Amino acid sequence: MNTHLAIDFGGTRSRAALFDNDLKLLRRGELLSRVADGPEIVLGRLVDLGRSLLDGEAVPASIGIAAPGPLDTAAGVIIKAETLPGWANAPIARTLSEAFGGAPAFVENDGNLGALAEFRLGAGRGADPMLYLTISTGIGGGAIINGQLFTGANALAIEPGHMRLALPDGGVRRLEELASGTALGALGRRRLRDCAQPSSLRALACVDGQAVGEAAAAGDALALAVARQAGEWLGLGLVNLAHLFNPAAIVLGGSATKLGDLLLEPAREVMREQVLHEGFLPPNLLRPAHFSEDMCLIGAALHSRDRLARDKNHHSGANL
Repeated sequence: MNTHLAIDFGGTRSRAALFDNDLKLLRRGELLSRVADGPEIVLGRLVDLGRSLLDGEAVPASIGIAAPGPLDTAAGVIIKAETLPGWANAPIARTLSEAFGGAPAFVENDGNLGALAEFRLGAGRGADPMLYLTISTGIGGGAIINGQLFTGANALAIEPGHMRLALPDGGVRRLEELASGTALGALGRRRLRDCAQPSSLRALACVDGQAVGEAAAAGDALALAVARQAGEWLGLGLVNLAHLFNPAAIVLGGSATKLGDLLLEPAREVMREQVLHEGFLPPNLLRPAHFSEDMCLIGAALHSRDRLARDKNHHSGANL
């Protein structure tokens, strides 16, 4: 039986899964990434995780890898990533391929693979163009145009979290510094420091995005204000993307979207206020992702399976 090993390598957690050729999940595992340990140690742990899923079986037919970018997908290298401080030119595809008997390994931006999974199998089916954003530790994303993954001239597209926005104080910040899960924590800590407003967050030793989200869901006024502020910045980013791509759908995933309308209603309000023309905001434009935390695993398996089949067809055609 052909199996496909999928790796979703993130700045906080890493996941792996083994799929059959019909993308049926066979086994799954995960671990903390602990990226501060450096590429050699961390990639070694990914290899061990993958081996635990194969459980003595034959070498997988392919290995699909979702990783934060920018990436050199042709060389299979993580060039660098904001969520991987100190990493540079890490050979993730070669490392995994060599560890699994030379199985072909394909690395792609995690946001792109999320887009592929949602377009082919999830909330974005039938929507073209389609954008996908994951709002979690950072903000990543991918674009599907004319049914194909759009990766740009150097396979670096798209990086929605790195859109630059001007702040009222004249500063310039990346969207993910203003509207990601990490940003929710930073905004919450800043507001706690700068005002005396009562909040359940003041009793916590660690105020991160999850804590702010839980407090907001429980009705904490300070946390709700933080979620609204982040949502308004997100709305500016989304309306910019709508103006650039005129998508039929923008699928939103990632841990921060668990806030639901506490984050997204302020975003919708800003989009309605700032949009050039209502035609950029079709009905059902913003859609919750169909897949949850396994989205990039599914996308990685789908991508590697299809790349393997395409490469085999190409080589067989060349031999005719």
